[in-house]
Amino acid sequence: MAHSLATDCQACAGTIAGVFLYKETNMKKLENKCMLITYSDSMGSNLKDLNNVLDKHFKDAIGGVHILPFFPSSGDRGFAPMDYHKVDSAFGDWTDIEKLADKYYLMFDYMINHISAHSEYYKDFLEKKDKSQYADLFIRYKDFWKNGEPTPEQVDAIYKRKPRAPYVDAHFADGTTEKVWCTFDEEQIDINCKSDTAKAFIKDNLTTLCGHGAAMIRLDAFAYATKKAGTSCFFIEPDVWEFLNECEEIVKPYGVTLLPEIHEHYTMQERIAEKDYYVYDFALPMLLINALYYGQTQYLKNWLNICPRKQFTTLDTHDGIGVVDVKDLLPDEEIDRTKEDIFKFGANVKKIYNTAAYNNLDIYQVNCSYYSALGDDDASYLLARAVQFFAPGIPQVYYVGLLAGRNDLKLLEETKVGRNINRHYYSIEEIDNEVERPVVKSLLALMKFRNEHPAFDGGFELLDCADDKLVILRKNGDEWAKLNADFAKKTFEVIYSENGGEKILNY
Repeated sequence: MAHSLATDCQACAGTIAGVFLYKETNMKKLENKCMLITYSDSMGSNLKDLNNVLDKHFKDAIGGVHILPFFPSSGDRGFAPMDYHKVDSAFGDWTDIEKLADKYYLMFDYMINHISAHSEYYKDFLEKKDKSQYADLFIRYKDFWKNGEPTPEQVDAIYKRKPRAPYVDAHFADGTTEKVWCTFDEEQIDINCKSDTAKAFIKDNLTTLCGHGAAMIRLDAFAYATKKAGTSCFFIEPDVWEFLNECEEIVKPYGVTLLPEIHEHYTMQERIAEKDYYVYDFALPMLLINALYYGQTQYLKNWLNICPRKQFTTLDTHDGIGVVDVKDLLPDEEIDRTKEDIFKFGANVKKIYNTAAYNNLDIYQVNCSYYSALGDDDASYLLARAVQFFAPGIPQVYYVGLLAGRNDLKLLEETKVGRNINRHYYSIEEIDNEVERPVVKSLLALMKFRNEHPAFDGGFELLDCADDKLVILRKNGDEWAKLNADFAKKTFEVIYSENGGEKILNY
C-alpha cells in the first residue's frame, strides 16, 4: 500500500513530540570537523560494520559522516529511493543510524527532484491514474505543456541529461499511456514540487529524516526541481529561492542544516552562498590537479581568494571529478589540457571509461579516484589534502580517498559502470591493512590536526609567494596554523601555535 501523507505526517508529529526531544540532546549537530562520505556497505557489509570500523580506526580523524542513500531503492546505488521511512534491511535499521548519530554529525540525502519508479507512490498512480491520491505528485506532460507537448524550441531550452525531451511513458492499468517528466534514469521519476500533494510529501519525508538523527540534509539534484515551460527548467529564479525557503522552514525547528547540491558554474554556488546557505566547493578538485600537474598556483590562489567561506570542500565524491565547475576559473585551454592529462598522468584511467561502453556519457566529469588521478603518488596526494584542509570551509573526504584508494578496475569491468572505478567495496580485513600504509597514516594525522586545532575556527588568509608556491594562514585570536606548500617539488610543511610557542606538525 502507498503511504498516506496525512497519516505519515501525523505519525511524524507524534514522534517529534514524544521522542525527538530526547534524541535532540544526544545526537550530534554540525561541527567544523572533517566529514566522511561513504555508502552503508562500502566499509564493511553494513551499518554495524561501519560503526565498528570508524570506532577502531577513524574516530579522531572524522567528526561527521555523510551516509549516502540508505533507503530501499530500485537503482543508481540508492539514488532511486522508494521510501524514506525505512532503512534498507540489507544495511540495518534506524537504530544503527541513530547509534552513529550519537557519535558523529550525520548528513542524509534527500532526492528532492525524484522518487523511484518502483515506489508505492508511483505504482499507485499507474494503478489508479486520475483517482490516485498521488495523481499530481508527478509532472504530467498533458498538464505541464500547452497542447501536451513541448515545442522544439522549448526542448532545446531545457537543461537536460538526455538528447530529447526528458520523459518516460507511464503505462496505466486501464491500458492508456501518458508522458511523465523524467530527468535522469527511468527509475527516477520527477516530482511536481509545486503541487499541494508534493508539498505534503516533502514535509513528511524531511521531518522523518530530521527525527532520525540528521544534522544535515543534502538536497540532491536541487536545481532540477524548479521547472517552468519555456525556460531551462534548471535553477529557475525566484522559484528556486521560494522552494529552498519552504524546505528551510520545515527543518529549522529541528536544528537541521540544508546543503543544496548543484554541479554547475561557480557563480551559482556564489548566489546560494549570498542567501547564507552552505554550498559545495566542487571547483577545488580540478584546480588542485591543474596546480599539481603543472607546478602553478595562480588559478588555485584566485579561487581561494574569492570562494564562499560557508562551504563544504571536496576532492572526491561518489561521482566523478567535476569539469563543468571550473568553467571561467581555469581558461578553456587549461581545462582541456588538465582533463586530457588525467588520462596521461593518472594511474589506470582511460578515456573509454567515460563513454557509452561503460554506461557513462557525462561530459562534465571524469571517472577516476583522486589518488589515481595524481598518479598514485603519495606526496602529491597529501599535498592536495593539506590544501583542502586549510581552505575555507569544512572538508569532506570520500571513503576511497580516506584510504588513498586506487582505481578499482575489477569492479569497473565486472559492472561496466564508469563511476564504479571509484566505488570499491572494502572488507574489514582490507581496511585493517590499508590503514597501515604510510600515506593513510599521514592523512589521518592531518585530519586529526584539522579537527582539533582552534585556528580553523578563525579567519583565512593567503600570503604572498611565488607562482609555484602556496602559503595559507589560518588564525583565530592568538592561535594560528600555517601551510607552506611547494607545487614544483610536491612538498609542504605545517607550522602551528601551541602553548604560546610554535611547532612543526609531524605527519
